[in-house]
Amino acid sequence: MTTAETTSTALSLRLDRVELAYAGRPVVRNLSLTIDPGEILVLAGPSGCGKSTVLRALAGLLAPVAGRVLADDTTVTGPSRDRAMVFQDNALLPWRDVRSNIELALKLRGEPRAGRRERADRWIAEVGLTGFGDYLPKSLSGGMRQRVQLARGLAGAPRAVLMDEPFGALDTQTRATMQRLLVDTWQAHPATVVFVTHDVDEALTLGDRVAVLGRNGSGLRALLTVPDPRDGTVDRSALRAELLAALHHQNS
Repeated sequence: MTTAETTSTALSLRLDRVELAYAGRPVVRNLSLTIDPGEILVLAGPSGCGKSTVLRALAGLLAPVAGRVLADDTTVTGPSRDRAMVFQDNALLPWRDVRSNIELALKLRGEPRAGRRERADRWIAEVGLTGFGDYLPKSLSGGMRQRVQLARGLAGAPRAVLMDEPFGALDTQTRATMQRLLVDTWQAHPATVVFVTHDVDEALTLGDRVAVLGRNGSGLRALLTVPDPRDGTVDRSALRAELLAALHHQNS
């Protein structure tokens, strides 16, 4: 797919002087940030800085106290099939097997019943779970469940995917595998990705840009561009040091 085609299918997202509160407590103040169509933007920052709250606002699950959240310059007023969320915890329906969890996303997208099973099986194969379509989530490892979540999130052909520390609970090797799988599926099915993580190396492995949020609702404190993103041969030691310094400043 060409860059022009990617831009036309992926979603532009924008936070315009947004203020957010959670459980009545101010979390984010005066945050402005534009997320370009087709990029992977990583949100980083100390615990409690509002990363997950921002993600919920982008998904339309949380209305801003002030400011605007926009998707393709249209104000976000609620959830949309164009914006899918992938969580860290197991958000799969436990009574549905792998195939029917994925079929649910296709159903919500309006996919005709006759073609859902075939498309679900294609997604199962794409995330490396051939032969596990009839398994319930409780029978799968954590990494396998995340594969199903990724497949379900992308099966509905969203224009943006919002990921809240999806690999945070995985061991190092499984996490690296899932990072590669995410990049491969993102390249095959282009969408805008907003990815929350606490892990510096994960941020630099996945992101086109890394946005660092400050403590106490202080908004955007740093925005780093990753040169040659996802090229494992590039030395990112200087950028890693810059990102660590930005995060340390927010933690101090």
